[in-house]
Amino acid sequence: MPFDLLSRIERRLSALNAAKVPQDLKLPGFNFHALEGKPKRYTIHVSGNWCITFGWDDGAIDIDLEDYH
Repeated sequence: MPFDLLSRIERRLSALNAAKVPQDLKLPGFNFHALEGKPKRYTIHVSGNWCITFGWDDGAIDIDLEDYH
């Protein structure tokens, strides 16, 4: 994990933990959106190419930090 992104990642994981539904993550700077495909997954932007992706089943599941390029 890129160390310089740690505080941004922590803020997003905190918001993810507090979310009651995925749409609660439509926050400034998060660039929240659903991804195509099945099973349904979502993404929130961290910085540059880095995003947090996750599924949803009564809360966030299968959470990953991914470099999209």
